[in-house]
Amino acid sequence: MTIGTRLFTWFNGELVGTDSEGNRYYRERKAVNGRRQKRWVIYRGEVEASRVPPDWHGWLHHITDQPPPPEGLPTRRPWQREHQENLSGTPLAYRPPGSLIEGRRSKATGDYEAWKPE
Repeated sequence: MTIGTRLFTWFNGELVGTDSEGNRYYRERKAVNGRRQKRWVIYRGEVEASRVPPDWHGWLHHITDQPPPPEGLPTRRPWQREHQENLSGTPLAYRPPGSLIEGRRSKATGDYEAWKPE
């Protein structure tokens, strides 16, 4: 966290809640006429936007007015997965078949014929 963010949060922020990862969510103490109240997150550890769970994402982006309860949203559908951070750029990132892995690509199968100029 930068010194500017720390000072802005100290002077203008009101703690709203925390999530399961320890991220803290704030809103402006004083509402200014004619504009929405600012909302922001102070990350615990690495600053990575994909670490914001869906419960808090809706509140941060003014989709809902009320922050989620401390225990999380009550109804989770059976098809909903637990939140997973963005793994792009890491060894655990998804790489579909045919993608470059370590700079090499597997040989093409027999259904491919290279174009040759005539």
